[in-house]
Amino acid sequence: MTSQSVLIVDDEPDIRELLDITLSRMGLDTHSAATLGEAQEMVARVQPDLCLTDMRLPDGNGISLVEYIQQEFSHIPVAMITAHGSVETAISALKAGAFDFISKPIELDNLRKLVSSALQLDGDTSKLANAVDHDLIGSAPAILSLRQQITKLARSQAPVHICGESGSGKEVVARLIHNNGPRAAGNFVAVNCGAIPPDLMESELFGHIKGSFTGANQDKPGLFQAAAGGTLFLDEVADLPLAMQVKLLRAIQEKSVRPVGASEEQATDVRLLSATHKNLAAEVEAGRFRNDLYYRINVIDVNVPSLRERMEDLPDLARGILQRIASDEDNHKAHLDQSAVDALGQYHFPGNVRELENILERALALSDGEKITAEDLQFSSNTPRSPAPAKSADGDSSGVRVAPQDAYGDLEGYLDDIERQILSTALEESRWNKTATAKLLGISFRSLRYRLKKLGLDE
Repeated sequence: MTSQSVLIVDDEPDIRELLDITLSRMGLDTHSAATLGEAQEMVARVQPDLCLTDMRLPDGNGISLVEYIQQEFSHIPVAMITAHGSVETAISALKAGAFDFISKPIELDNLRKLVSSALQLDGDTSKLANAVDHDLIGSAPAILSLRQQITKLARSQAPVHICGESGSGKEVVARLIHNNGPRAAGNFVAVNCGAIPPDLMESELFGHIKGSFTGANQDKPGLFQAAAGGTLFLDEVADLPLAMQVKLLRAIQEKSVRPVGASEEQATDVRLLSATHKNLAAEVEAGRFRNDLYYRINVIDVNVPSLRERMEDLPDLARGILQRIASDEDNHKAHLDQSAVDALGQYHFPGNVRELENILERALALSDGEKITAEDLQFSSNTPRSPAPAKSADGDSSGVRVAPQDAYGDLEGYLDDIERQILSTALEESRWNKTATAKLLGISFRSLRYRLKKLGLDE
């Protein structure tokens, strides 16, 4: 089997020799170049599996080499060697398409990790593109562009900020970037920053040691440690308190964290992805988000379109989601009737794809388990369906029975109470046998299970 090769580009002979020795001990073939011109010629002739380049070169800079390789040999990852603390240089390299960066003085352990990670990338990018196509349904222009971005970003270690409305699929995009990159074998750790109490935030992210505060009965690793070798996804990052933003910035810059109560920092190896439904630039302008942290996590930004912006994808998207939900229940017969597709197409989906999933999950539970029609769909607001007229007490469908006075103002709660009472009575009569209960009520078992869960009677 042919050894993988690395091109080392640096005008300092001592650096080239150090890198050559380190990489040779990893079983890699090496090639060297001292100038930008030599490097471009070597890349074209040798086409190495990885290029390591210094930023400063006698006849140009490393950014130019990154751009050249991106344009002519995009399958070759490039890692930039930067001066210590040169944040702007590192970010410029990542924006230009560099796989990652490493700072001088070079820590050999970090170098080995970077090289090993880069060499795990598959040079055949068509496989990656096919995987993304399979998991991201749709052919709207915004989705085609998003697929291309994901395919490119999966081959990078650059911090990515994902923006889009709630429910649009930001975490789906983050998982695709992780699952199709060199860190796929590591953990994908997602955390909603708005769901963690401020006084527990530091402990949750960085961990704590035993006795560091009341209730800390043992050492506990944080989410950074849990994501080691993988990806940490900070959802709703705009909700981080300002004090925590300072500590997060330091963790990113130093690539290390200090658990609460610890005297020393611990090195971290995570790729950071973040997301929010808010306008992060506006949050910076308002003083609610630090500009320097924004600069570090927003190296590359990705916009996830709302469902309203890609309604031409709705039929295929709805069928794909229904197939996945039904498969989880070992149901291979469920399908959407055209009336359901038409009804979905008239709805505005304020909750985006997440709302579509919820609507279809409810519809499957309430249907006969096979064909889902418009009548099985329940919309949260502005529903396009016209409900059938209710029968009055004497069976005449021309009138509407009036609800009791105590239903006004909370009709949904009133109806839930009635349904809960009916279900409880039926369960008691059937001795809590759910199959018998469904038969008694004349509904499917799946529908019964959904209703019990909805009303808190499934325990």
